[in-house]
Amino acid sequence: MTAKLQLGIPKGSLQNSTIEIFAKAGYKITVNARSYYPIIDDMEIECMLIRAQEMARYVEEGILDAGLTGHDWIVETGAQVEQVTELVYGKVGKNPLRWVLAVPEDSDIQSVKDLNGKRIATEVLNMTKEYLAENDVKANVEFSWGATEAKPPRLADAIVEITETGSSLRANRLRIVETICESNTWLIANKNAWKDDFKRQKIKHLSMLLQAVLSADSRVGLMMNVHKDKMDDVISILPALNRPTVSALIDPDWIALNTVIEEETVREIIPRLMERGAEGIIEYALNKVVE
Repeated sequence: MTAKLQLGIPKGSLQNSTIEIFAKAGYKITVNARSYYPIIDDMEIECMLIRAQEMARYVEEGILDAGLTGHDWIVETGAQVEQVTELVYGKVGKNPLRWVLAVPEDSDIQSVKDLNGKRIATEVLNMTKEYLAENDVKANVEFSWGATEAKPPRLADAIVEITETGSSLRANRLRIVETICESNTWLIANKNAWKDDFKRQKIKHLSMLLQAVLSADSRVGLMMNVHKDKMDDVISILPALNRPTVSALIDPDWIALNTVIEEETVREIIPRLMERGAEGIIEYALNKVVE
């Protein structure tokens, strides 16, 4: 019988972006709307859809060998798990998620110190209580079952809520007072699974490939032809992971350069390369960058 790695995929806001990253890493995950057990094209992995809020607890208990969840939920649950690697992605972009203290726009509350005796609604009770204790504030913290942004001012004086862009808070006429915690996605593992040679190797391979996808996400490849007399001049302005690859062409006076750069620099660097003698510049997308 083939050994299996039990892997948790976050259900909800991170589900689609997670499956997309796995696809770029070479793993096709197929989700059936009626099932919590997606199919993955790797006979050594079995997947289960689990809410990110519960992932760390199930990994700690060994129900799952590994899973992806936010660092915030590892902190909130206090789960004792192996934190394998940080994966910087979200449902919108690469900005970290933030748990923020927010109040109505016209509230007199200007800092956490103004919350003594107030009522706070949130999904992260432990994180909020710890933050209040660190600031020597005593307030009534209540669990919110959802629609937290709608609770101030009638049902709560303030909320602690997660945001990526802040748009939902603004739409509900709330302003951010303080950031309590920033969180990115982490690949985590059960402590005993991490001690198992097969499972640890499988998790490490997953980690490497997922990181390679995220590393490639903000980069592009550039190829160009350069006359040998101008090679040093062109190379001097080329940022690269190490140094650009230099290849011979049929014409002995010319060489081909191949390099990887940050995508945001492309619009500035291509005109400069042309000015220094580069020709036939080709920009191409990358799937993975293994560093």
